[in-house]
Amino acid sequence: MAGKKVGSVTFQTMTDILRFAIEREEEAARSYAELAQKAGRSGLQTLLLELRAEEVHHKKLLQEVVAGKSAALPGRDVPDLKISDYLIEEPLDAGSHIQDLLIFAARKEAKAAALYARLLSESSAAEHKSLFQFLVQEEKKHKLKLEQEYEQQVLQED
Repeated sequence: MAGKKVGSVTFQTMTDILRFAIEREEEAARSYAELAQKAGRSGLQTLLLELRAEEVHHKKLLQEVVAGKSAALPGRDVPDLKISDYLIEEPLDAGSHIQDLLIFAARKEAKAAALYARLLSESSAAEHKSLFQFLVQEEKKHKLKLEQEYEQQVLQED
């Protein structure tokens, strides 16, 4: 697998790709913890902490594959509301509104799903394909949850 390029990053081995994915999951978990602190609303804070826990679980799955373990992972198609696809993403700061937090998080999930889709297309081993397909659907599920929260919290208020 010498010199496999994914996006702007070149990897030498599948283990390098998996370690990169582990780092992305760690970043996502940290990001959700930070967003939960900014949320200020208990319902949104709870959702963000649930998503953080799921990202930690994804990291563990990736670590298991690096360690040579594999598991059958369920897969299901997840609908895409595409709400955040058409909204302007504002930089987050201490005064960010709930809609800004939700748009930011949903966009991050869309990027994560795209990354795993790319890794899926570059994988040849069945266990890697299964893992990346599962993670694509998981990140899409997160985006869906965030967009549903956006519908409830923002669109219902307008």
